Amino acid sequence: MSRVEQPPTTLLLANGTVFRGMSFGALGETTGEVCFNTGMTGYQEVLTDPSYAGQLVTMTYPHIGNTGINPEDVESSRIQVAGFIVRDGVTTPSNWRMTQPLQEYLVENGIVGIQGIDTRMLVRMIRSEGAMNGIISSEDTGLDSLKDKLAQVPAMTGLDLASKITTEKPYPWGKGAGRFKVVAYDFGIKWNILRILEDHDCAVTVVPAHTPAGETLALSPDGVFLSNGPGDPAPVKPAVKAVRELLGQVPVFGICLGHQILALALGAQTYKLKFGHRGINHPVKNLETGQVEVTSQNHGFAVDADSLDESVARLTHLNLNDDTVEGLRCLKYPAYSVQYHPEASPGTHDSRYLFEEFIRMLGD
Repeated sequence: MSRVEQPPTTLLLANGTVFRGMSFGALGETTGEVCFNTGMTGYQEVLTDPSYAGQLVTMTYPHIGNTGINPEDVESSRIQVAGFIVRDGVTTPSNWRMTQPLQEYLVENGIVGIQGIDTRMLVRMIRSEGAMNGIISSEDTGLDSLKDKLAQVPAMTGLDLASKITTEKPYPWGKGAGRFKVVAYDFGIKWNILRILEDHDCAVTVVPAHTPAGETLALSPDGVFLSNGPGDPAPVKPAVKAVRELLGQVPVFGICLGHQILALALGAQTYKLKFGHRGINHPVKNLETGQVEVTSQNHGFAVDADSLDESVARLTHLNLNDDTVEGLRCLKYPAYSVQYHPEASPGTHDSRYLFEEFIRMLGD
């Protein structure tokens, strides 16, 4: 389908700004928090990352869809974003691994999107005013009715999305065999995390976000992994309670939302960032080695550094763009976490050593 054949589509922001473009994906209507990702590649991993649940994702790179879609690079069982916003959706992709065009993939999954708008203006607005709710519609052009619908969309702060997208019941990942037994809490886990744990000789059992500590310990794990996920970590109280009870029982490693939940279990606080960190080029300094890592990130909340009790945990990684907390290590128990994504899907492999550290802890 060429762009001229696609129906007109509207994006309305909570601040009243209107963008008129054309449909990209399924026809219909969708709402969510508008955010942006700065990656020049990796749109397939972005689309299928559960951490994007409830969000309308804007890609800052103008041409999206160049390499199409292939089944090897997905990070979950379906597209997770609430909507997709691009400058130009590529209709003639070319790649030897491609099995279908991006446009077709979006339609098959019922994902509403918009293209042909000034994404530079949109991103600058989000950076200036902060992430805000929006509505994309190819079926309703009336601004009054769109505003009424948008007013019903809840704010991201206080929203427990992890409990909505987690697995309903425990399941073994892959072959379910390995030297070490790891229980992975699913707050919105990415498949490449599970692939890497399996590659490091771990037999992984994935459990729901609300699994009590007692049920986890009944599986006799050598270690516990806390996954990434969407939304505000503060409302995920059952997980915070479980992690607090698991500390000192088994080694714990957390990523992204799992990092925030570990911090909450240690008595720290979290807060919402103005526009979040989403991309594959975020510089992070490892305070333990002095090295700077280029990292893949996707989060809208962060740990409050001032709330971190220095007698309980220490800061291990720092974001060089805005000095936010990117990692911590528990001083009393074998537990640590990072805010970014060392599984790097998409992104650099600078931080893969964090998985190796976890394996060493399991062997101690």
